[in-house]
Amino acid sequence: MTTIKKRAPGRWKPGQSGNPKGRTPGSGEVSKIRAAIADQVPEILAKLLAQALEGDTGAARLLLERAIAPLKAMEQTQAIALPDGTLTDQGRAVLSAVAAGALAPGQGSQLITAIGQLARVAEVDELTDRLSALEALHSAKP
Repeated sequence: MTTIKKRAPGRWKPGQSGNPKGRTPGSGEVSKIRAAIADQVPEILAKLLAQALEGDTGAARLLLERAIAPLKAMEQTQAIALPDGTLTDQGRAVLSAVAAGALAPGQGSQLITAIGQLARVAEVDELTDRLSALEALHSAKP
């Protein structure tokens, strides 16, 4: 029968480098290129701005993409009156509003999802009430 030896834990302690005499951070080619460019950034931006102001759409696009956050599409909020009936009635009202064009499909989808979540909460409430009634009935019996 062969026994398997366990390997000793790692040779280095946490935070200790495996190659302490290795390359120092920041001494790579990319760091050197960044350092060389960093000195010229104000002049590059001024030139790019001048080109954009002269009508260069590529320069304008580059400046705007880097300086201003992109706009996100947003739907206008739309008020909708939901009936006081069942959750099913409310879901039908939402679908009717979407079909009639009074409500955006994305908003309708979100409302239907919210109604579904509300149905789950109502189910939990109903189960809690039924369980409480059963416990009361069981404890009342002699």
